[in-house]
Amino acid sequence: MTVSFSLEGKTALITGASRGIGEAVAHTLAENGAHCILVSRKAEALETVAQAIREKGGKADVMPCHMGDLGQIQALFQEVEKRFGKLDILVNNAATNPFFGAMADADEGVWNKTFEVNLKGPFFMCKYASKLMQKGGGGAIVNVSSINGVRPALFQGIYSITKAALISMTRAFANELGQYNIRVNALCPGLTRTKFAQVLFENEEVKDSLMKDVPLGRHAEPEEMAGTVLYLVSDASSYTTGASVICDGGFLA
Repeated sequence: MTVSFSLEGKTALITGASRGIGEAVAHTLAENGAHCILVSRKAEALETVAQAIREKGGKADVMPCHMGDLGQIQALFQEVEKRFGKLDILVNNAATNPFFGAMADADEGVWNKTFEVNLKGPFFMCKYASKLMQKGGGGAIVNVSSINGVRPALFQGIYSITKAALISMTRAFANELGQYNIRVNALCPGLTRTKFAQVLFENEEVKDSLMKDVPLGRHAEPEEMAGTVLYLVSDASSYTTGASVICDGGFLA
């Protein structure tokens, strides 16, 4: 058996693709042959990424969708099936963290928004993606969780809860969907230089505290997460499902 990372002929949908890890994943999957469907709330930001992919010879389409809106998610998959007829890869990367502080100070609105985008959205994305993947004979799903899902971070409690639940959801879907040749895995990034994590980089005390516990002594770049996603969605990981791959520079070691 030849180990292959090629995604030629594959259709891949990436959420949160307008920046950060999602943008890096989109570029990497496209460079390896996938036709990428870029999803986020704002079409204009997605189109910038899509154009950059096309300029490098890749294939990319833009489909705006809010991960907290079930109606939009349903419409998204109807459009995917109409235009492409199949889906081979789903990368659930979109997330939010609207509250940084003690959990006891959080209100219901913060709780609802975090769970809608970080857990409800990925759940229904997996649901509808798996139905489409079954029609095509299989597929691969990667849910982008976090090391916070393994060890809750200070002042990021609600976010950490959703990421822990995402790991559990990944295992549950892996158990149910294996019979359909659909693999479901999770990526757990450590501190990565993205706009999403900017609040941590802006706080020198927090940043220094985190860095001293990272054996590699530095934060990650988004592209360093994309390589792991490529492995998890390619045939190179054909016997890997239900796994949570930690990419944190050794923080949890």
